Amino acid sequence: MPENEFRVLDGPALWSAQAHLPSVLGRQLVITRAEGSYVHTADGRALFDGTAGLWHANVGHARPELADAAYAQMCRLETYHVFGRYLNDRAVELAERLAAAAPFPAAKVILNSGGSDAIDVACKLARRHWHLAGRPAKTIVLSREFAYHGLHAYGTSIAGLDFNRAGYGTGSLVPETARVSADDITAVERTVAELGADRIAAIVAEPVQGTGGVNPPAPGYLEGLQRICRDNDILFIVDEVITGFGRTGEMFAVERYGLTPDLLTFAKGVTSGYAPLGGVLVAPAVWQPFYRDSAETPVFRYGSTYSGHATACAVALRNLDLLEEEKLLPRVVELEFLLAQELENLRALPGVTDTRVAGLLGGVTLTADLGAEAVADELVDHGFITRPLRGNTLQISPPFITTDAELRGLVRAIGTVVAGHGAG
Repeated sequence: MPENEFRVLDGPALWSAQAHLPSVLGRQLVITRAEGSYVHTADGRALFDGTAGLWHANVGHARPELADAAYAQMCRLETYHVFGRYLNDRAVELAERLAAAAPFPAAKVILNSGGSDAIDVACKLARRHWHLAGRPAKTIVLSREFAYHGLHAYGTSIAGLDFNRAGYGTGSLVPETARVSADDITAVERTVAELGADRIAAIVAEPVQGTGGVNPPAPGYLEGLQRICRDNDILFIVDEVITGFGRTGEMFAVERYGLTPDLLTFAKGVTSGYAPLGGVLVAPAVWQPFYRDSAETPVFRYGSTYSGHATACAVALRNLDLLEEEKLLPRVVELEFLLAQELENLRALPGVTDTRVAGLLGGVTLTADLGAEAVADELVDHGFITRPLRGNTLQISPPFITTDAELRGLVRAIGTVVAGHGAG
């Protein structure tokens, strides 16, 4: 075989997402069923789901209440689009409920199929807003170092993780984006001044960075972002795809941090992953220009086939019921306290450099000689799923129904594996 050629590997027809394929082929775990906080593999293992899937299985897996809601809805109306003059009753009902729960008054609700969709819509809406306001030069969208906002064109373009932006022929798939400091508000002010506020449409921020390493905000940072936006006529977009619907102990993390965004994106926890659904909560200053009683009022061109999907909305409504009925948000507060205690014990281990907690979101950063990916792989053999993130960090974000014993078991298993490597 010529030196510059490589053997082509084979494997399942399914192309795994976000995977370095030579590293995973032949050792992939096929999940066949789940219950509560556990998933089961095709080779007979039961694994505690320490990440709630991709941060979404808040009420746990395989809940019959949500299956029943989907079945009943499909038997009546699987879905109907919400384009033009048409609506479906479930989309209307869910939007009213979300608007009532929104962290600002008189919200309008855009529904779509997930978090990447929501970010795409929010960034487009921000630029459209300023064009309508007679300020078409305001097109730049700022986002933070280490940010993750999905992988559609806009999410790829505003990613603060370089590996998610690289290789597409330009520095940004969508032009006019830039990164700001993830924790230094003075540096953010400097970037805004250098670019010119008259060119900036929006700043997008996760309240707690997820994929970037489970990074809670530095004290005063998010409040500083909001102040910069208000002082400079910049829209403030808060990405709550991970944190929304209770992950930080509040319905939305902006309530925990005292923020009032112009646009708020959501997904994952709205259905606990039982159906693909996401969307944007829109404040009055942004939606009102599209609701003026005039033939000249513009149309905001958004929408996909499954926007406001009736069955997904029915599942979301029942999922929101479960959050209330089972008092799962107060339970998150209890679990946060326990998680903080348990992670504090890990900090004494030689292989651990830092731990972080915000709600039921935890991060464990390991020393450079101890790879998070290898530790996560070994934890599977102990019966626990975690996930390696940027910064050599392990993700902890189990379902809200997790017991104290299960949470302790997960953290202590991490300790066992880390200590074992240290002993070797």
